[in-house]
Amino acid sequence: MSPLAATLVSALVGLLDGSVRRALPAGEDMVAIEAGTYTPLFPPSPEEERIPVAGFSIDRTPVENRHFLAFVATHPQWRRDRVQRVSADMGYLAHWAGATTLGAGAPERAPVTRVSWFAAKAYCEARGARLPTEAEWEYVASASETAPDGRKDPSWNARILAWYGKPGNQALGEVGAGAANFYGVKDLHGLAWEWVLDFNSALVGSDARADANGDKMKFCGASALLAKNKADYATFMRLAMRSSLSAAYTTNSLGFRCARDAGAKP
Repeated sequence: MSPLAATLVSALVGLLDGSVRRALPAGEDMVAIEAGTYTPLFPPSPEEERIPVAGFSIDRTPVENRHFLAFVATHPQWRRDRVQRVSADMGYLAHWAGATTLGAGAPERAPVTRVSWFAAKAYCEARGARLPTEAEWEYVASASETAPDGRKDPSWNARILAWYGKPGNQALGEVGAGAANFYGVKDLHGLAWEWVLDFNSALVGSDARADANGDKMKFCGASALLAKNKADYATFMRLAMRSSLSAAYTTNSLGFRCARDAGAKP
């Protein structure tokens, strides 16, 4: 390659990198969450009915199509025509018009969906972040618009369950259009399901039905009897959904957002 060509390529890469950095959410788009305690629906043990949650930051809104498009531009191994099948199923980004174009089926400001856990994890790591843990996500998602824990509010729970009852193939709305919760975080409910880092740690799984170790009461229908709050059906639905996933799975209604440890720099 001639010196002039090398210079032009270098300049082009620099422009692209700058464009990607502008497109990716910056640190100020994350909300700092103070340390607290989370009450899981299924406590791991009688001594762990309340789980400490260290301080962390979480994206104010889910990752959008435009952000993930910028990511695949600089990480071409995550393009839908190049991704390894072990890392994403055949539905990966299938609603995009092309490997590097969104099209009408994937509006820029809609949450990116049809992404695998592997792809979501890679995106967050590229930002110097990570996926939120289940405890972190549920801790923030337990907040209604006016209270840090809205799970005992019948009207708030009814709104969440009404969304869970809608068909999963409907077009998704724009990110950030809904009201912020108590912490200032948006779209945890009512827009898309979201990956968490430890999605496969949920205590609701059909693969345990043949287990003879005495833990059968933790799984499937019997698990409702062990729930800390038997009226919290919305959380049960999320745990059941997560237990059905594999890391390469993609679907039209499953997106993600990123998190970061308190004090960690992007």
